[in-house]
Amino acid sequence: MTITDLPITPPDDDRDHDWDTSALDAEVILPDDDHRMARNRKSASATRELVLSYEEVEELGRELEELRNRVVADLGTRDREYLYKIVRAQRGFEIAGRAMMYVPFIPPVWIGGVAALSVSKILDNMEIGHNVMHGQYDWMREQSINSREFEWDTVCPADQWRHSHNYLHHTYTNILGMDRDIGYGILRMDRDQNWNPYYLGNLVWASLLMVFFEWGVMLHDLEVENVIQGKRKWSDIKGLVKGMWRKASRQVLKDYVVFPLLSGPFFVTTLIGNTSANIVRNLWTFSIIFCGHFPSGCQTFTAEECENETKGQWYLRQMLGSANIEGGRLFHIMSGNLSHQIEHHLYPDLPASRYPEMAPEVRAICEKHGLPYNTGGFFHQIGSTWKKIAKLSLPNFLVKDEPEFSVKVERKKADAA
Repeated sequence: MTITDLPITPPDDDRDHDWDTSALDAEVILPDDDHRMARNRKSASATRELVLSYEEVEELGRELEELRNRVVADLGTRDREYLYKIVRAQRGFEIAGRAMMYVPFIPPVWIGGVAALSVSKILDNMEIGHNVMHGQYDWMREQSINSREFEWDTVCPADQWRHSHNYLHHTYTNILGMDRDIGYGILRMDRDQNWNPYYLGNLVWASLLMVFFEWGVMLHDLEVENVIQGKRKWSDIKGLVKGMWRKASRQVLKDYVVFPLLSGPFFVTTLIGNTSANIVRNLWTFSIIFCGHFPSGCQTFTAEECENETKGQWYLRQMLGSANIEGGRLFHIMSGNLSHQIEHHLYPDLPASRYPEMAPEVRAICEKHGLPYNTGGFFHQIGSTWKKIAKLSLPNFLVKDEPEFSVKVERKKADAA
């Protein structure tokens, strides 16, 4: 089944976004008549509550849109050359890594080969693939880096990823029952997800997902849990399965058959090296992605809270549902600049290399409006994430709720005087 590109940017300036919630099976909590609660619904223990008027939220949206427009107007040679440089580096690391696999009898060289191939795969998937497939470089009008043509070095077909990630995740970010990235269909990542004994294995399931992350991403659009429950028929998934088989078989053949065979007597060590590089890539991408979505302070929403959502309210939801990771320039490059997850969710189709320079302005806008800017070092954010995974393996009554920042948004325009 071919999946076409779908919108990932906020609603048009003066057009409300009416969500289709007819297929929702998640338990939701309705807001009151005068406010939309853009917050975690465990607000009874909130340490601070902020109330924003309709006009204040729209002003927030205008300020963020002005920042976007300034960056778009400045795109050009600098961004093009940056991407070319990253692509050259990725190819260089791959060539070096695969070549060094031919000398396993010198262990430091072989280990260096595994490291180089790991870096190559991380750059391909994150700073190149993820960002190119978001359409961040479509303005260059080059087929090799066009979002609809690009295919990445992982088992998940690009068109299926664009649907599950670009469309579902970036449109319905952190909306319970609509954003399948909240737990990927196998984890409990929010208190408002109903608990059952299966989730006692939350830490185990998360660990397995981390090791085999590329396969989890591949199966994501299939909605395996709904297939098991009989909610999806073979006719619904036939095209998806064929696409997965084509892509995964090519990847398996390349990494686990062809390149090991090309190394002749070093087949086994090359196979081990390729497997290790894929696992390193999986561990890293899982960690970066989970740090950007699930540390303490990242908030979730109900579909009702997001009905008739304006552009300003869309921007607010992206900010409240994301988190950044602090680090140096190399760290940001190796994360695909998803260490700036807040900026990525605000501007998913702008070149990610621009996020570091946009981040101070986004943070200043947050502070101006009294909003939180969720950021922290890698070990702080990953520790917070795994702590949440562990806590949510238990039913709510066994786990103490943490105080959270609470935001209420007036859903109606103020009456004219």
